[in-house]
Amino acid sequence: MEILWVLIALLMIGFVVVPFMGRRRGMIEQVHPGHPDAADPANYGFVRQEELDVRMPGPDQDLLDVLDLVQRTQDYKAASQLLAGTEAEGEQRWQRVQAFAGAASLELQQRPGGVSESPGGQWLRVWRTEQPKDAGGAAVHAEFLVQQAWRTATPGTDEFRIIMEEAKSACGDAALLAPGDPIPYIVELSVARGLAYPRAEFEQLWLKILDRAPSHMGAQLAALHYWCEKWHGSRQLAYEFAEAAAARAPQGSLLAAMPLFAVFEHLPEVNLVSGFYQSEVVTKAIHGALYAVHAARPDDPMLAHVRHLLVFFLVRGERWAEAMDQLIHVDGHIGALPWTLSPDPAAEFAVYRALAVAGYEANGGSPATLPH
Repeated sequence: MEILWVLIALLMIGFVVVPFMGRRRGMIEQVHPGHPDAADPANYGFVRQEELDVRMPGPDQDLLDVLDLVQRTQDYKAASQLLAGTEAEGEQRWQRVQAFAGAASLELQQRPGGVSESPGGQWLRVWRTEQPKDAGGAAVHAEFLVQQAWRTATPGTDEFRIIMEEAKSACGDAALLAPGDPIPYIVELSVARGLAYPRAEFEQLWLKILDRAPSHMGAQLAALHYWCEKWHGSRQLAYEFAEAAAARAPQGSLLAAMPLFAVFEHLPEVNLVSGFYQSEVVTKAIHGALYAVHAARPDDPMLAHVRHLLVFFLVRGERWAEAMDQLIHVDGHIGALPWTLSPDPAAEFAVYRALAVAGYEANGGSPATLPH
């Protein structure tokens, strides 16, 4: 019980004192492996902190195998084949496009190139040169440029605008290669946010996506950013957008979880209300997300995204057993909100997991009582 109170004290420090990092997210003081207050993940079959995979929210072995091959051989062909065989309108193809673009961007950051070595991500440049009409390669290139803009430049600067304008042009090229493909337009949503599209122009872009993939949650989340208070909308507009998406969600869709993402995007910088995470707005959004998770297909590529965000809210709401139920489904892969906003996603996730375990055990739970 003493350990639980220590952990909860740390949690309350995060609620009241520590400013939300960069994008107004609550942080909890880290409990490192080996610390006496750290719950042992092995007791529940959880992956140790140093083994957590920060590259993606859930398992995609085909993607991991291809990424490993492409980065080891610097040959793009396996990536091209994987995207060509992935459903164009589905969530998985969008996630794979993001993963390939992110891999190339990180390679370039780690190896910018010079006199004696070629720059990282060379395989993507070769892909575009050798297969200029490959729609998959064009989409990855557009997303690569978007990630480069956010990673290497500051919004509002000339450098940022130049890269984003290039990304916008690349989105247009990708759309021409695959007229029915929503992904080039989904990539452009980030361009629209970065370049501050007027609302009429943004809504025209959004209609193109709705025509092609009206229930695409990745697109809905990307559009939500535009409507947020910190970008080009307001809390009310973001909530309205998320609630409208949830209201028209087809049976089994995870769109019912959209309001929880809107709440997350508008968390207060410092929370002085002890019951904030049990408030009506937060509780309603949590219940919507829990309903969506229970109704969704087990293989829905967006399911892990919702479960990860639920872990964050359920722990902060001291709903320990429900948090543990989500953890057993996502543990091992943590490349999702809110962990990716931390400088050390694995450490951030590990603290929330330790809190969930401590709270669960303090209320009579044990590895034997946790359903799998």
